[in-house]
Amino acid sequence: MIRHIVLTRFKPDMTENEIADIYAGLSALTDSLQGARGFTGGRSASPERIERGYMHGFVIDFDGWAELKAYADHPKHRALGARIVENAIGGIDGVLVLDLEVAV
Repeated sequence: MIRHIVLTRFKPDMTENEIADIYAGLSALTDSLQGARGFTGGRSASPERIERGYMHGFVIDFDGWAELKAYADHPKHRALGARIVENAIGGIDGVLVLDLEVAV
């Protein structure tokens, strides 16, 4: 299984409703794709408070690399990803992506 983790430093003028709209789109896309599941996303509530500005993030689990690639190549993902990048502080520099192989 591949765990896809994305953290974002959104611009200060980005509202929680706008972020929730992007995440709702990603959640719906996840639900529509075979081999993708478990979208979880939102604002950090960490008591450690060491997010370093990356206050929003999401996680999606994929059965394998092929399923992650299908998601990454999907036009809806590309459109929603573009919205994230355009609203992140510094564009792509305000986005972190980490893909972990997870034993199941």
